[in-house]
Formats: sequence, structure tokens, C-alpha cells
Amino acid sequence: MKVRDIMSSPAITVTLEDAAKYALDLMKEKDVNGTPVVDSNGKLEGMVVKADIYRFLIEPGHIGDCPIDWVMSNDVVSIAPDETVYSANRKLRDKKVTSVPVVEDGVVVGVVSFEDLLDYYLDREC
Repeated sequence: MKVRDIMSSPAITVTLEDAAKYALDLMKEKDVNGTPVVDSNGKLEGMVVKADIYRFLIEPGHIGDCPIDWVMSNDVVSIAPDETVYSANRKLRDKKVTSVPVVEDGVVVGVVSFEDLLDYYLDREC
């Protein structure tokens, strides 16, 4: 099975122009733990997760309207839609992340998360 068969698509994304609080509110609304940060062409710029925003906001003086690049990760692992589910599982495990952007032709087309992988394995057992 391929990543494209289990990924969440279209990806919920934010841009560098968005504030951390906006990203957090969007992730809560869409019930996701992380989202790719993209440029105006959909090219991957980074990744932001709820936990990073929470850790940032609990520090005295940090505010929610800070730029997203203050809280995002720049060193992002991604995966292609035609890679295997096993490859996605290995990347999440090796990098100790909960989700990775799915990138095709340089553009974010989806996200594969721990939950997507868990659903895949649960469906195979039932």
C-alpha cells in the first residue's frame, strides 16, 4: 500500500504570514496535531505542531500573534505519495515525529500522521 492511499488530503496548511495563534486555532478546529507551513505556491517551508506552540506560549512575554516562523521546525522530513506505508512508518519512528508532509512535484499534497498509520494497521486486523 502507498502513502497516497492513507494520507489526509488536501493538507491543512498555514503560511509564513500566519500567526502562531491562528495555526493553533486551525489545528484545534480541524482536529490535527501539526500542519505544514507552505509558501504561496504550496512549497514546503516548515512544520508546526501544537506542542511547539504551547511550549512557546507558556514562556513569559511570548504572545500568540508572533510569526509562525518563530515556532515552526525548518528541518522537516517529508515523504512522496508513492512511497510505501512501511516507509512512512519508518520515517515517523526514526525521526520521532507524529506526522510528515506528503510532497509531490515540490508541492504539499497531503499529510500522513501516526493516526493515519494506526488506522491502516487496525483496518488490516479487522
